[in-house]
Amino acid sequence: MQTLRGTDVDDADTAPDAKSYVGKAPGSQKPIERTFTGQPPLIPHSIAGFPAITLERNVCLMCHGAQSFERAKAPKAGDSHFKDPEGNTLAEVSPARNNCTSCHVPQADATPLVPNTFRGTAP
Repeated sequence: MQTLRGTDVDDADTAPDAKSYVGKAPGSQKPIERTFTGQPPLIPHSIAGFPAITLERNVCLMCHGAQSFERAKAPKAGDSHFKDPEGNTLAEVSPARNNCTSCHVPQADATPLVPNTFRGTAP
């Protein structure tokens, strides 16, 4: 029996081929169109080599934070990210929203594993 990875179920697992990301350097590509309402925006550039996000350091906010997005010519983090759990507006991104890559991911240029006819309903 064949698996989606194209090998026999009894074969040892192998690492998948490395995939390239659609965008390279930040600012080098237009935003990727969303496919449904409420979808977190995809990251249109590579994040390879970016340091890990911590409470002390978040490189995403160096371009997308409230004080830097205009200078960086980058989209500002969403207004929902500037609210605390009680709904109060904050001057900076809420610490609860600090782990950007939990929801926002770079788009890989990869062939789907299975046929896909999904068509988004983006506004």
